[in-house]
Amino acid sequence: MQETGGDQVSRSILLIEDDRDLCSLMKDYFTRQGFRVEAAYDGIQGLARALDEEFNLIVLDVMLPALDGFEVLRQLRKRNATPVIMLTARTARADRIAGLETGADDYLPKSFDPEELLARIRAVLRRSSAAGVDPQIVEVGDIRLNPQTREAWYASEPLDLTMLEFDILDVLVRSAGRVVSRDQLTAALYQRKSTPYERSLDVHISHLRKKLERQDRNLIQTIRGVGYQFSAGTEVRR
Repeated sequence: MQETGGDQVSRSILLIEDDRDLCSLMKDYFTRQGFRVEAAYDGIQGLARALDEEFNLIVLDVMLPALDGFEVLRQLRKRNATPVIMLTARTARADRIAGLETGADDYLPKSFDPEELLARIRAVLRRSSAAGVDPQIVEVGDIRLNPQTREAWYASEPLDLTMLEFDILDVLVRSAGRVVSRDQLTAALYQRKSTPYERSLDVHISHLRKKLERQDRNLIQTIRGVGYQFSAGTEVRR
């Protein structure tokens, strides 16, 4: 009988890796270790799966089609705290640091021993279980968001937002002071790239701006030809 160990029974892993043969090998190996394993083969598909379903851990390759692993991780970290272990053929120290600073919980270069990856998965899952990570209230200036209940307030007054408006505001608030490109927003909201003639994002931004109007303050600025920036004159507090 295969011994699975109590710390990973019924745990689920999402593999985001474009090497299908490697994915198949990892899926077989970790399934035998007692995990439920799903796979996605490009960045956009992987981000969509990570946001639409609940996984205990994500194994994320850096070099991916459509969206690279760093961008997938940046978008994922704006929405949830699922533990992530990054895999890469890159060995430069700067790449490892970039992965960790983007929000990875661990970083493993290819080629790797499956037993080492298993040990790292177990360690990350133990840490995340001990930490009991829950979505936290996010505040920027007068804006306050609760990602768990999807409630929003402006200067202590409740905001009546649609689901997409909340998601847009959540992404922009977490990136306060930085420009968020249209591609980044579209990837976070729809898990695909934006198109030159797409107007739906502009419509949602316009509706959101109207709901945020207070004393002629423009909290969401359009950076022409680039994207949008949330500006409240303060840092994110979590």
